[in-house]
Amino acid sequence: MKKIEEAGETLSRRAFVSAGAAALGGVSLGGAIKLEAQANARDGAMNHVSNTARASSFLELPRTPDHVVAYASFTKTLPSRPIPLERRGDTWVSTQAQVECSLQNDALAVSLAAPGTEVAVVHLRWQVRVAPTLLVLGDAWERSYGELGWRNLVPERVLPWYFATSDGSECHGYGVRTDARALCFWQVDAHGVSLWLNVCNGGNGVVLGQRRLVMASIVARRGRSPEESMDAVTELCRKMCARTSRPLQPIYGANDWNYSYGSSTAESILRDTDFIVKLSPAGGVRPFSVIDGGWENGTTAWPDMGMLASGIRNRSARPGIWIRPLEAPRSASPALLIPDLRFGQKKERATEFAYDPTVPEAQAKILEKVRQAAGWGYEMVKHDFSTYDLLGQWGFEMGPQPTIPGWSLHDRSRTNAEVIAALYALIRETAGDHMVIDGCNTVGHLGQGIFDMQRTGDDTSGRNWERTRRMGVNTAAFRLPQHGTFFCLDADLVGITDAIPWELNRQWLAMLARSGTSTIVAPGPPAHGQEQQAAIREAFQIAAAGGLGARPVDWMETSAPMHWRAKSTGKEQAYDWNGAEGASPFIGG
Repeated sequence: MKKIEEAGETLSRRAFVSAGAAALGGVSLGGAIKLEAQANARDGAMNHVSNTARASSFLELPRTPDHVVAYASFTKTLPSRPIPLERRGDTWVSTQAQVECSLQNDALAVSLAAPGTEVAVVHLRWQVRVAPTLLVLGDAWERSYGELGWRNLVPERVLPWYFATSDGSECHGYGVRTDARALCFWQVDAHGVSLWLNVCNGGNGVVLGQRRLVMASIVARRGRSPEESMDAVTELCRKMCARTSRPLQPIYGANDWNYSYGSSTAESILRDTDFIVKLSPAGGVRPFSVIDGGWENGTTAWPDMGMLASGIRNRSARPGIWIRPLEAPRSASPALLIPDLRFGQKKERATEFAYDPTVPEAQAKILEKVRQAAGWGYEMVKHDFSTYDLLGQWGFEMGPQPTIPGWSLHDRSRTNAEVIAALYALIRETAGDHMVIDGCNTVGHLGQGIFDMQRTGDDTSGRNWERTRRMGVNTAAFRLPQHGTFFCLDADLVGITDAIPWELNRQWLAMLARSGTSTIVAPGPPAHGQEQQAAIREAFQIAAAGGLGARPVDWMETSAPMHWRAKSTGKEQAYDWNGAEGASPFIGG
């Protein structure tokens, strides 16, 4: 009825204008009717143009770019020392470097040769008209930090790894395959698309020598109508997979961090294990009981980690453990460490020491931590801090420059992306095929097919609900297309404590279980209440069965979607993440 009324109102206004034109301009009634017909024809033409624009909002990628620029280095804020390149067909050449674009099947492989110089970054640019009304979704460098969402065109916006566009009718996607050997991000504006390929080694340009580097393979997926945008982005993620993904398995259980914050003991871990096993469904997939940070301090609270793993397993749960593989002791030889120069002006961080994974002896010490966890009998290893330890920045600090300039790894011949991917592969090989690997503060795009799980967002909280709302809900919604395509999505914990209103945590727990993503609680004392136990039992029942395929319905409208529909049943569930006082402008730990 509303559309009919609006159409009638438009027709009446147009007739009024036409009649007015007839009266004021000496136009006859027949002329006014003719004007009306012309106006209708123009509207029809405009609608046709509009429909055509929607149908052609797909950006013709991959194809050879229109412009290519290479840079030899970075300052603190900008790429510098451009390398002159001359276009010759699909190749840009100079006496120092060569960038070649090769269309292979439906992917554009972009390679770099630079025998005469170091290279830090390569910028590709496609000149193409982009409809100004498009909405754009991007990814994050490693974990996201509450910033994900569909936006209008923001030319300076950094879109790591891939982006999707929606014209309201179709959703198209563009990205680099997950075997990229550069740290890649996109930009989109009204006049074209840019792809920046960071091939730094540390914070300086890579020294390739005689090696030709395939920096990335670019793919695109044309959307269809009708098609849900979530399905479209999921299919893009599937198309970007360069490796066979690990088998998806239900992940649920307990992790102590969001109520203990490092103060747990072996005894409290076993109590948590008893608690979650009691609430888990009998038979089938067993819950995990994960020991987070704090145990590595070697206090008397942790007498024997192998015995503790056995104790968890004897209680019919699967033991998991947190490690920080690149962390080195103060006594470590400087020859094994990443240079302190990576911290630049961040003096407070210079007390932290990290192994350089390009040094064989240091690499052995990194992998020993994984080997130790596997030898103790842990069935999950959650490895943390490796992006920060390697590059010296958190994801939210990176922007267009994921590394701090002015330092190099010991082996200067490989890019940071190559070093990261090789480290992940070695962790998988050392852990063995049976172990579940959960990457935290890791680059999920490069971990596809290697990790079983990926912590896709920054920490949720047992102290401040705003952190869970902002970090957890956002990453669960906007990186959900990676769930089941790249790995099992881990949006972090449900921290059940007195500091968090149970009504908010109850919804967070239910949403995670229904989505089928990792559903892990930090069971502080309030978790033992009757209502809380009933909710955990129900959530574990759903999670152990693989969830209900719940997905956000309103993800184009808000940063923390409130309406989720179960794919398996079609039933929609509304959540109130804000509480009576609304979202907080402050965020704590």
